[in-house]
Parts: sequence; structure tokens; C-alpha cells
Amino acid sequence: MSAIANQISSRSLRPGLSDDWLRRKAPSMFAEEPMQGVSQRYSFVPTSQLVSRLRDSGWVPVDAFEQPVRVEERRGFQKHMIRFQRQDVTTETNEYTAELVLVNSHDRSSAYHLHAGLFRFVCGNGMIIADATFEKVAIRHAGFTPDEVVNASFRILDSVPKLTENVESFRARALTPIEQKAFAESAIILKYDELEHAPLGAETVLTPRRYEDNRNDLWSTFNRVQENLVRGGLKDWSKRKENGKRHTRTRPVTGIDENVKLNKALWHLAEVLKSGGSLPTVSN
Repeated sequence: MSAIANQISSRSLRPGLSDDWLRRKAPSMFAEEPMQGVSQRYSFVPTSQLVSRLRDSGWVPVDAFEQPVRVEERRGFQKHMIRFQRQDVTTETNEYTAELVLVNSHDRSSAYHLHAGLFRFVCGNGMIIADATFEKVAIRHAGFTPDEVVNASFRILDSVPKLTENVESFRARALTPIEQKAFAESAIILKYDELEHAPLGAETVLTPRRYEDNRNDLWSTFNRVQENLVRGGLKDWSKRKENGKRHTRTRPVTGIDENVKLNKALWHLAEVLKSGGSLPTVSN
């Protein structure tokens, strides 16, 4: 076993976070009432209560954050995301583990959404899996009961074997340089809408941040692209704005909706290549 494999296998899952920590990170999940103006049909159950119920069902909260607000009246009620792991579920390798991702708000902007997620230990980077492949559950606030979220969490758990199967299929799929470039360019368009004036080119997006990702398989390529686009902090000296000025370093993805949308779309691109499909190369 390599030194990297030893390092990964020696890591345990992240310990569960206390309510005090969660309150500091995402105070909106502890709202005691919904924002004023919601419908009388709105069934209010604070996310903190759902976290407690999920803990009792074996789900451990490992991360949380909330959406920044522009309208002050939404503060304390805004959209928030909590990620959960299970201590009793393992995958074929110790490189990654499945997660449950809960998104909710108390300002009527979001139903309860539960997604299958993935946490990769080597980079500490959370990923969210595409709806087309893995379970996603949306529960409206009207007539809602906490048991619905608990029951839905176990439907998410049922998708873990298929998650592992897909990751291993990604790992087995070798990509040509042209395919890697096409994947990177398609990913750039997903985030920036167009390629020509995006702040990053394919070569920069494909740059590995660690030695173990410097491989040509689909899994490594996906992780390089996903981490570089989500975490930001990159500067491509070959790219300029329309006015000729250089771009600043890219910003990380901080919005919950953008995070979910981008992660799912990237996973879908990877599935296209895994299945033998092709992606167009935009630049020469």
C-alpha cells in the first residue's frame, strides 16, 4: 500500500458537530418561527429539529453553512445547507464516503431538499451527485412532518452502492488529452456561460493541486476540474477581459444554489464520458 493510501485509510470520518458549532456556522437553521408573510399552510419545523431526528437515526452532521442575505428581513431565515455522514457505512476504498445533503430555508424560498452527496478525504472537498443518477427528494413545507425527512434520508442511503459503482467506473475510464480538454471546456461554460471571456482556460482548470490527481482517468479529471471551479483562487495569465485587462483570481462558489447546480452538472458531464459519449471541444 502506498504512503498516500496509508494516509487515507488511517483517517476516520469527520466527527459529528455540536449544536453550538452549527449555530455559529448557520444560525438560520435554529429559527424559532418562519419569516413573516408565509402562508397559513406553511408547516414550520426548524431545521435544528430535523438535525436532531437525523442524529437519532444515525446521521452525523459534519458541515453547515448559510446563504448570505441581501434583504435584511431574511436574515436568520435564509437558505442553509447541512451535510451528514454515517459512521456505519463504508465504500470499497477509504478515499471517499457518501453523504446526505439537506437544504432548507425558513423564508419560503426553498422546500426541504435532500441530495446524495460525496466527500473525498484527500481534498476535503464536498461533492453533490447528479439527480439523473442518484436519489434526490424534495418535500414541500405544506403538510410537512419530520418523519418524511427521516424516511427520505434512508432512500438516499439506498443509493450508496450505485454511487460506489459509478466512482469505480469513472476511475476505470481513461481519457485522451482531447477528452480531458473537452470536459474542462464544458465545465467552464457551465460556470461562466461562455468560454472566450471566461477567466480560466482548460489548461488551468485541469491543473492538479496534488500529485495523486495527476492522472488521465475520468475520476481524477473530474476531481481536478470540480475542485478548481468550486474552490477558486486560480489566475490564468493567458486570459484577459474584453477591455484587455487581466482577470483577478477566481472566487470560490459560496452560493448554495450555485454549488448544487454546478456540482450536479459536472457529475452529469462525467457520466456522459463514462457511458462512451463525447463532449465537444470548443477551442482549437
